[in-house]
Amino acid sequence: MTPPGDLDTAALTPGPLGAGAPPHTRGPATDRPRRVRPWLVPAAAAVLTLLLAAVGAGASGRLANGGYFASGTESARADRILADRFGAGTPDLVLLVRAEGGVDDERAREEGLRLTRRLAESAGVASVRSYWAGEDAGLRAEDGSAALVTADLAGGDRDATRTAEALVPGLTGTHGALTVSATGSAWVSVEAKRYSKPDLVRAELVAAPLTLLLLVIALRSLVAALVPLLIGVVSVVGTMAVLRLLTYAMPVSVFAMNLTSALGFGLAVDYGLFLVTRYREELRAGRPVEAAVRRTARRAGRTVLVSACAVALSMSALLVLPLPFLRSMACAGMAVALFSAAAATLLVPPVLALLGRRIDRWDPSRPLRRGRAAGPPRPDSPFWRRVARTVTGRPLWFGGVCAAVLLLMASPFAHVRFGLSDDRMLPVGAEAHRTADAIRAGFASPADRTLAIVLPDVDPVRDAAALRAYERDVSDQRSVRSVGWARSGAGAGSGKGAVLLVAGAREPYARGAQDLVRTLRALPGPPGEHLVTGRAALLADTKDAVRARLPLAAGIAAVTTWLMLFVLTGSVVLPLKALLIGALSLGTSFGAMVFGFQDGHLRRVVGDFTATGTVDMTMPLLLFAIAFGLAIDYEIFLLSRVREHYLLTGDNRGAVVEGVARTGRLVTTGALAVAVVTGALVTSGVTQLKLLGTGLATAVLVDAVLVRGVLVPAYLTVAGRLNWWAPRWVARLHGRFRLVLERGR
Repeated sequence: MTPPGDLDTAALTPGPLGAGAPPHTRGPATDRPRRVRPWLVPAAAAVLTLLLAAVGAGASGRLANGGYFASGTESARADRILADRFGAGTPDLVLLVRAEGGVDDERAREEGLRLTRRLAESAGVASVRSYWAGEDAGLRAEDGSAALVTADLAGGDRDATRTAEALVPGLTGTHGALTVSATGSAWVSVEAKRYSKPDLVRAELVAAPLTLLLLVIALRSLVAALVPLLIGVVSVVGTMAVLRLLTYAMPVSVFAMNLTSALGFGLAVDYGLFLVTRYREELRAGRPVEAAVRRTARRAGRTVLVSACAVALSMSALLVLPLPFLRSMACAGMAVALFSAAAATLLVPPVLALLGRRIDRWDPSRPLRRGRAAGPPRPDSPFWRRVARTVTGRPLWFGGVCAAVLLLMASPFAHVRFGLSDDRMLPVGAEAHRTADAIRAGFASPADRTLAIVLPDVDPVRDAAALRAYERDVSDQRSVRSVGWARSGAGAGSGKGAVLLVAGAREPYARGAQDLVRTLRALPGPPGEHLVTGRAALLADTKDAVRARLPLAAGIAAVTTWLMLFVLTGSVVLPLKALLIGALSLGTSFGAMVFGFQDGHLRRVVGDFTATGTVDMTMPLLLFAIAFGLAIDYEIFLLSRVREHYLLTGDNRGAVVEGVARTGRLVTTGALAVAVVTGALVTSGVTQLKLLGTGLATAVLVDAVLVRGVLVPAYLTVAGRLNWWAPRWVARLHGRFRLVLERGR
């Protein structure tokens, strides 16, 4: 009699209540040896990986920071008009110039004008504003000790970054009586790249040995532990090549490299553990190597493909959001998931065939286990079996307590305040951060609190009376500190159009600043349109643009995840459960994000950073896509085992216990490895990477321990046979689809 655990259930299809069809058996030809050359695939993969490494080698030089604002908004249009017609706009580069005898000293004035001309004549500079060239009081420090020279750089974010990287080293430092330092979005981008590269190397140096140690402990074999790392290398190298090619079609964030490394090795550990564990089970069942490899590829390989598609589709939801930063991160996540799946399903089976039974060699822990069983660990976990039996014995109590704990951990997210990244994401010692802090402290109207009202259709001479009345109306509004007409570039007084600069009393992320933007847009003005821009306006417009597309993004993630889980289980109930519990699980990482970074409570734990009182609005969206994909990844591993056992026995509680027992060690080891790889980003000096690492580590650990270990088993037990319910016509459709897949293989 064939042991129940060894039956091939790949073609079993649940009925309306999950009764399932009789086991689908294959003839003796299933295990018939075939003449193959397993070394061909690894050899071809090695050559392809080397070629991809050559393509991706120059990727880092083409990446840039930026892409945090929505395009096509009122503020974006106003910025274009400012740059094209007024030589103003939001500057890409800001030079803080300190003078020994004050900025109005004759020597300082001469050297300031010389610096201004030098910057204006440099390649890649579109326009320049300077205190010495226009005597704009807004560009002079309150105490007269410093002044600003600002520049708009030609091209997009990547071009501006390259220009700043070439210009700033020659402009900063001491020049006679002047001392110059730099900030601005382009220089922030340069410094973000400068800090993120060593951060990536340091994170990998921390994560690699710890990940290998975890794999050796879990698999009890150095040879077996190298299989997941092989997947990771191929997926990361392949994705770097994709990122390099993408830079020719779209801007790609510098942080995409960090995401690629963290997610690539995280998924590699998950898929490698799953395949190696299944292969060992087949060998334990007494099957020859070739048959064990084929059954592993057929049964576990399908689960890996469904999981990778779920992760990639979850990341694809970010593509519909109007932020280039999120789109580039989505492309990185999708590529790394698909490369991981390709390596796991195409490369690992031939590698397993080459290794054969040597997969269990080189167990470093053998001397520590004298008197205990040698060889690979048993396929199930006694600890997780006990946990599953306990939870399924009192599912309502354990499930209720677990849900309450998750809600408590998510509660800080209730007072989230969204902002956008600026220089403060860099370490305090970074030049761009130091310089911007000095500007915020020393100037009466810091640029981030200034709004610009662009009036492109007015005639400054003909409409002078209307402009004066409009200026009075604006100055009478709450939260307005001062107003004044811009005098730079084409200016308000020459030609058509005018720009009114409004100094706000509140930080751009404050509700009062957002309210001021809405008030100014609703305020009647001179003939023609009036457009409001500035950091507060950019934030408000970006929020509105994201909010408008968020239902579509959420719908894509939900529908595609539902379809993937339906393909796996044949149930219409389990995918809905996965979506609801996945959202509850993600709330914990959102709560940690607010508690730790917005409120600053984790500063002593993760290393010093600047708490701005806000959370970059792109981070929860990015974290949701990645962590939700990983949560569904673990859900697929668990449900595939639960379904397999349920179809064999019809015992729902026994299937839940067996599923948790056989995936508990795998899921927790995978989650620990993902937490180590992503948590290593906490060592970065860039706040965004700290936040992403902390959020992902929290998400995967909570999901693996509390959600997969307690909440999901509790739910599956309470739901009983309802777990596997589907309308009869849906069940028949699913059965035909699975049969087509089986015949296709």
